[in-house]
Amino acid sequence: MSIVIIIATILISGAVFIPIGVAIRKKTAESKITSAESEAKRVLENASREAENIKKEEIFKAKEEIMKSRDELDKEIRERRGEVQQQERRLIQKEENLDKRSDIYERKERELEKIENELEKKKKDIQEIFNRQMQELQRISGLSIEDAKKHLLNELEKQLNNEKASLIREIETKAKEEANKNAKEILSYAIQKCTADHTSETTVSIVNLPNDDMKGRIIGREGRNIKALETLTGIDLIIDDTPDAVIISGFDPLRREVAKIALEKLIEDGRIHPAKIEEMVEKAKEEIEATIKAEGERATLETGVMGLNQDIIRLIGKLKYRTSYGQNVLNHSIEVSNLARIMAEELGLDSTRARRAGLLHDIGKALDHDMEGTHVELGVEVLKKYKENDLVINAVEAHHGDVEPKTLEAVLVQAADAISASRPGARRETLEAYIKRLQNLEEIANSFEGVEKSFAIQAGREVRIIVKPEKVSDNDMTVLARNIAKKVESDMEYPGQIKVNLIRESRAIEYAK
Repeated sequence: MSIVIIIATILISGAVFIPIGVAIRKKTAESKITSAESEAKRVLENASREAENIKKEEIFKAKEEIMKSRDELDKEIRERRGEVQQQERRLIQKEENLDKRSDIYERKERELEKIENELEKKKKDIQEIFNRQMQELQRISGLSIEDAKKHLLNELEKQLNNEKASLIREIETKAKEEANKNAKEILSYAIQKCTADHTSETTVSIVNLPNDDMKGRIIGREGRNIKALETLTGIDLIIDDTPDAVIISGFDPLRREVAKIALEKLIEDGRIHPAKIEEMVEKAKEEIEATIKAEGERATLETGVMGLNQDIIRLIGKLKYRTSYGQNVLNHSIEVSNLARIMAEELGLDSTRARRAGLLHDIGKALDHDMEGTHVELGVEVLKKYKENDLVINAVEAHHGDVEPKTLEAVLVQAADAISASRPGARRETLEAYIKRLQNLEEIANSFEGVEKSFAIQAGREVRIIVKPEKVSDNDMTVLARNIAKKVESDMEYPGQIKVNLIRESRAIEYAK
């Protein structure tokens, strides 16, 4: 191509410059053309030879690449063919193994069928032998199959009772290791620090007279004096053969106290007639009102509860003339407040809230003689009326379990209330109710199988139960004690707690002759 270009260039140059120097360079151009043509031929021949050589070299290289690729392909084909042959041999071997296994399984299946037939025959023989043995055992033991089942179930129940008793003891031991010790320390510390009055009120009051002649003056002409006093105070005066004394009877302690003060003032004054009686009753009411206010303030100062409304303080003071099972409610409230405060301080809780809730927990008892509703409902209503703290109201509402306590202080009020109510000397029951409670306690204990005798002691705070040793084992005693305690909790109402104490004793007596 370069030669062609050169020739074209020369021709174009000659054509361009011919008109200018045709004459001058004609001969030179012809000679150059001749030499150029010869040179071009030579170049074309060289280029042709080189192109032919290059072509042959490239064809040779291509043939070599083809031969190399063919060798590699043949080698890969041989390898793949070897692998396929190897897999074929493996498959053939597996087929042979499967055939052998199939033969083995068929042989085993036939053997199993034979064994099953033999086992079925043996099973029938064993069943016949078992039936004969069962009949023989029933004849020897004198027990039917149902009786034997009951015996086995009883034995199993005994074993389960042993396991249950062991588990219960283990759980109780773990739970009591730390909790019991800490609780006893806190409670004993709180009780020791809280001094309490052990006196209790009754439904009667006694007024001493200077002489028996005063009884006639109190009665008055045609009984007008005693009628006036009973009408104004709403209580009953009992003037019997008791020397130098008049008994004032009534269920409302506030009215009874008014009548007592009025009667004492009348005896001191000596002038007893309806007008004077009315005057003395009014003075007694004023004195009681002043006492109520003073007692309410004393209770708040003694417990350290501040910021109470004056009406609330008056209701607290009114609790002085209210009793529960013979326990003075004001003293009980002060005691609960102090116990709750001490326990809260020991546990790092809010002692201010605890003492406040403890003092107010029975505030409703100052109203339950005059209004309908339980003392808890009335107490919550009056505290909401005077916008008391919601958590304090919850503690008051929860102290008998009517609602769930929202704070730990509410739980402490529950505990303090139970401690104050169940401590020795706190409450007093009537003889009839007391005896009935003891009888119910013994009846519940005697209702359980295996109990020989039971005795209610410690004023009904403990029941000692003697069990039959041949029917109740040591492990059974744990389960039995728990069952009796649960039944006592569900069937009886009592302050504090009752200890269930089981006693098992085996004795063997023989005489040497």
